[in-house]
Amino acid sequence: MQRNKKILITRFSAIGDVAMTIPVVYSFARQYPDIDVFFMSQPFLKQLFIDPPQNLYFIGFDSKTDGKNLAALTRFFFSLQKEKFDQIIDLHDVLRTKYLRFLFAVSGVPSFHIDKGRKEKKDLTSQHKKEFKPLRTSIDRYADVFKKAGYSFDITFRSLFQYTKPSTSKIHKLFGTKDTPWIGIAPFAKHAGKIYPLEKMEMLIRSLSEQGYKLFLFGAGKEELQSFELWASKYSDVIVVGRQLKLAEELLLMNELDLVVSMDSANMHFASLAGTPVVSIWGATHPYAGFLGFNQADENVIQTDLPCRPCSVFGNKPCLRKDYACLNQIAPERIFEKIQQLLITKK
Repeated sequence: MQRNKKILITRFSAIGDVAMTIPVVYSFARQYPDIDVFFMSQPFLKQLFIDPPQNLYFIGFDSKTDGKNLAALTRFFFSLQKEKFDQIIDLHDVLRTKYLRFLFAVSGVPSFHIDKGRKEKKDLTSQHKKEFKPLRTSIDRYADVFKKAGYSFDITFRSLFQYTKPSTSKIHKLFGTKDTPWIGIAPFAKHAGKIYPLEKMEMLIRSLSEQGYKLFLFGAGKEELQSFELWASKYSDVIVVGRQLKLAEELLLMNELDLVVSMDSANMHFASLAGTPVVSIWGATHPYAGFLGFNQADENVIQTDLPCRPCSVFGNKPCLRKDYACLNQIAPERIFEKIQQLLITKK
């Protein structure tokens, strides 16, 4: 009996980038049911892989232990060899994955890796000779790697819950029945260049609360929870989600929401996986770099046109103007109006 072909996919971080692989990986696996697909990433990210195709398997790889040095990574490689992979699909292209590709190449296994478009992104963020144009999306770049490996397929993914939806009994036991619009708000991001001013975000929350909407605040960091608890104490129907739900349950909650307001952050991508519309707020970064959430509409992007934007691909550089005008010039009323328009459209 002939064994199934086996493919190993690698993508270790960051959370949002791993989330963006799922529409591609799920679509590929479902259209090639005779190929066993193994996805290797950080162990805790297995929670993202809800209702996976039957031929998709997850391999946990903790970069802090399994990949902290080449010797440890080499030992991990030998443990992978027992699967006898036929191809390696590298969706990360960093030192660890390059080293794994090298080891597999020595053992005769071909590999294909992502073109991240580093030069194009550098030109997009240049302050001297900016090439201001939309680049290929991350979704497209991930799909390109499979095409290099000889596969043709369509992106058929729509939501983690498009085929099977888990019970929502815990969600409704915690948060009640849905008799008013439910809106998620994820106001934080990893870098300051992607965080909407908190005083303006509070103004938005107040306006939404006054409309009688139920608001769900996403984020679990210490600073985040402090802000959330303050807002929840001041405004009605504001719920702090942090630490009440596991990641997979947060995705299920997002699927129940009417929309999510998010920065350019992992939560934008989580909501996208749940098939929920996102009103995304952009500052130092720009959708042109290719990181807009999967299937999200351009008209739901909130941003300010400035000649210095984007100044960074990831929002991790200090503001050139030192005033974050890209974020401060966005009025809460503008976001509120976009939310109202979306809610009307959904009726």
